[in-house]
This record gives sequence, C-alpha cells and structure tokens, in this order.
Amino acid sequence: MTDDDKDLFRRAMTGTKPLRAESRAPEPGKKPKPKARFAAADREEVLRESLHADVDTMEYGNADSLRFQRASVSRTTMRMLARGSYAIQAEIDLHGMTVAEAKPRLAAFIERCARNNKLCIRIVHGKGLGSGDRGPVLKMSVNRWLRQWDAVLAFVSARQVDGGTGAIYVLLRSS
Repeated sequence: MTDDDKDLFRRAMTGTKPLRAESRAPEPGKKPKPKARFAAADREEVLRESLHADVDTMEYGNADSLRFQRASVSRTTMRMLARGSYAIQAEIDLHGMTVAEAKPRLAAFIERCARNNKLCIRIVHGKGLGSGDRGPVLKMSVNRWLRQWDAVLAFVSARQVDGGTGAIYVLLRSS
C-alpha cells in the first residue's frame, strides 16, 4: 500500500467506531462459541409466571392436562405414570356428578383403595363439557382435593386411550 492509499483509507474511516470484540466476524477456521441470548430472560419470565399462578389449578403441558407430585416421587416414576406403565388396580367414574356428590364418594374410594393396597387407580372426572361457562368444575375440584389428601402421592392426566384429559392416573401411599 502506498502512502496515498493509507491516507485515503484514513479519510474514508473518519467518524467510524471500531467494532466490539464480540461483534466481529470469527477468525477463519474458528467456530464462534454458542451464546444463550435469551436464557436469563426466559428464566425470569417462568419465575414471574409461577409466582402469579394459582397453585390449585396449576397444570402441566397444555391447559387441559393435570399433574401433581409430592417431593418423594421421582421424575422416573412420574414419567412411567404418565405413560400408563402401571397397572390400574381400581377406578371410579365421577363425571356427571355434582361436586357435593363426588367429594364423599371420592374420599371413601381413595381411603378404601389405600387400605387395600391398590396403589395405582384411575379417576374419571370428565372434561367439563357440560359445565358451560363455568369450565370443568368437577375436574378442578378433584385436582384440589387430591393435592390435600395425604394418601395421594402423585397424579397425572391419563393417556388418550384411558380417558385423556377427562381422567387421571393416581398413585397412592400404602397404609
């Protein structure tokens, strides 16, 4: 390069700012390090949502699926439960009942199953399609009750073949 070329280049660059090191193109033969640009913002958003969520109706996956587990229940156990890997030892069909009719029947059923060591059960609560604008009243009530009863270790919405979001698999503590 001649002195004239250098002078021309300097005049052309007047008023420009150097690039920050992390904004520069990678050197030939070197791959840039991956950078999770939105990870911190995503974590903050999840935390913010969880603090404002109603614990009684907090659901997993989509808005129709229910999921709950006590601290003593492993992720592997929950995965197996969700896949329908455990044999259903008893079931009760509550759909069509009122909340007042369903609660004592469900409580007695849970107590009887736990006493008889029937540890994996299915509860059919329905999808709430007949509840109109109120939404799935019985489904949400069952969700709330099961979380309060000590005999219940975990529950998750059933596979489609077993009732889908209108039923749940429940693991009980042996008595």
